[in-house]
Amino acid sequence: MANSICETLLGRGYQALLVGGCVRDLLLGHEPADYDVSTDATPEQVMALFPESVAVGAQFGVILIPRDGLKVEVATFRSDVGHGDGRHPDSVVYSKTAQEDVQRRDLTINGLLMRHDSGEVLDYVGGQADLQAKVIRAIGEPDRRFKEDKLRMMRAVRFAARFGFKIEEETFRAIRRHVAEVHQVSPERLREELTKMLTEGGARQAFELLDETWLLQQVLPEIGAMKGVEQPAQFHPEGDVWIHTLMMLEGLPSGSPATLAWGVLLHDVGKPPTFQSAVETGDRIRFNNHVEVGVRMAEAICQRLRFSNEDTEQILALVDNHMKFGAVEGMRASTLKRFVRQPRFEEHLALHRLDCLSSHRNLNSYEFVRRFMEVTPPEQVRPERLLTGDDLQEMGFRPSPLFRQILQALEDAQLEGQIRTREEAKQYVLREYGAKGREASSR
Repeated sequence: MANSICETLLGRGYQALLVGGCVRDLLLGHEPADYDVSTDATPEQVMALFPESVAVGAQFGVILIPRDGLKVEVATFRSDVGHGDGRHPDSVVYSKTAQEDVQRRDLTINGLLMRHDSGEVLDYVGGQADLQAKVIRAIGEPDRRFKEDKLRMMRAVRFAARFGFKIEEETFRAIRRHVAEVHQVSPERLREELTKMLTEGGARQAFELLDETWLLQQVLPEIGAMKGVEQPAQFHPEGDVWIHTLMMLEGLPSGSPATLAWGVLLHDVGKPPTFQSAVETGDRIRFNNHVEVGVRMAEAICQRLRFSNEDTEQILALVDNHMKFGAVEGMRASTLKRFVRQPRFEEHLALHRLDCLSSHRNLNSYEFVRRFMEVTPPEQVRPERLLTGDDLQEMGFRPSPLFRQILQALEDAQLEGQIRTREEAKQYVLREYGAKGREASSR
C-alpha cells in the first residue's frame, strides 16, 4: 500500500520516500507495524491526489491515507520552527529536500529514508551505523531535540529497551538534564508511551532505564519507591519489591494485554507505604493491608494518567485480587466459582503465575485453579438463575431488602450443587425464608 502511494506521488512528479520506523524495522529484519511516507508535495497536493485522505495534522504537513484496512501517514518535507508547548512546532516551513526534513526527527535510527522500489537507503544522520552498533542517539544536539518534544526522552528509553540497544552517552546525559521537563507532556501521551514499554517486549529493561535516566521518579515515583523495600525471605527469596516487580516484567510476554501489564507493574504498589520490619511486628516483615492501600494508589495513578474507566476497573481488580489465590484450595465451591468468573480472569491467572515464578516458584494454587477450570463445565460456573424477584412475589413475598439476601443464598446453594431445579429452589426458599417472608409481609 505504501508502495502504491509512493508510485502515485512519483508519477505526478513529486518526491516520495519511506521514512522513519518502517525503514528502521525493515533494516532490522522486522515487519513494520505501519508505514510513513515523506514527500515534497504539500498537504493540499497530497489530498488532491488521494480523495480518501484525512487531514490529521495538516497544519504540520501530515495527511493520513486509509486503504485496504491500513493507514499510511504522508508528511511533507519540513523544518519546524519553535516548540513553545514542548511538543508541537509553533510553525512549520516546508522544504524541498529530504535531507533537511530528517534533521528535525528524534533519533538517528528513526531518521532513515528508503526508496520503495530499489530498497536504497538514504542516510543523512548516521542511523545505519547506530543500528549496527546498537546505539540510541539523538539527531544533532540532544538538548535541542528534547527541548522540542519532551516525550522524546521516553521514546529513547523505549527503543533502547525494545531493541536491546544502549543510549549514547551525550544523549543519556541530556535526558538527565531535561528530566523534570517531562511533566510538560500530556498524561495521555505518557500513558501511551509507558504502555508501549510494558507491552512491546523488554519491559524490565525499560523500567531499569527509566530508573537510570531519572525519568522513573518523575513519571511513576510510586514504582521508584519500591527500591530497597525488603521482603520476607521465606516468600520472596529473590529480593526487594523492586527486584520482584522487575522479574515479573521480564516474564511478561510481548503483546500482553495492556491491563495485565499495568496490573503486573502495580500489583505490589501498596507495599512501600505499608512496610513493617521484623522488629516492629515481632516475627517477620509484614505489609498489612498492602492490597487495600495498593488499590487506592493504583486508582490515583490511573486517574493521573487518564486511563479509561473500563481499563481502570480491570487494573484495580488485578491489584485487588492478586493475594486471593493463596486461599483458593480452601474456598467453598460457590466462592471459587465466583472468583474464576471475574471478567478477563485469564489476566488474573497470568499475573498470579508471574507472581509465583518471580518469588517462591510454588505453582500449586495456579495449577489447582487451572485444573478446576478445565474440569468444571461453564454452566456450573455461570448457571442460569432459577428464580427471580418476580417469582418470589408470586410465592407471596413482598419486595424488601430480604430479596437480595434470598437470591444471593439461592445462587450460593446452586453453585454448591445443593439445588438444581426451579422446584428445588422454591422449596429451599420456603424452608429457609418462609417465616421471614411472612413476617415481612405482615408489616
